[in-house]
Amino acid sequence: MRFIIRLVINAILFMAVANFFQNSFYVSNAKMALIAAFVLAIINATIKPIIKIVSWPINVLTLGLFSIVVNGLMLEITSFIVGNNFYFASFSMAMIVAIIISICNVVVSDV
Repeated sequence: MRFIIRLVINAILFMAVANFFQNSFYVSNAKMALIAAFVLAIINATIKPIIKIVSWPINVLTLGLFSIVVNGLMLEITSFIVGNNFYFASFSMAMIVAIIISICNVVVSDV
């Protein structure tokens, strides 16, 4: 049940952030936001641990700030898989969205 609640929260966050950054981040509708949230959850469970292990030395050197780049990369991979209905104008926009989504998830995760 928690997984479904997280998917819905991430989908809502995707739509809200896409409305805020209309020229840089695009989500076509709520269904695509939910699909993107599901794809992101699968990517975070499978690919992200491998990338975190490989990038561990860089993460240590940057005192953890490289995690933002990894999260942005996960969003870019999600964008690639979902297609033209969910995309970012640039990689920096993906990193900004990753920061916003991460902060919101930390706040909501206490619920």
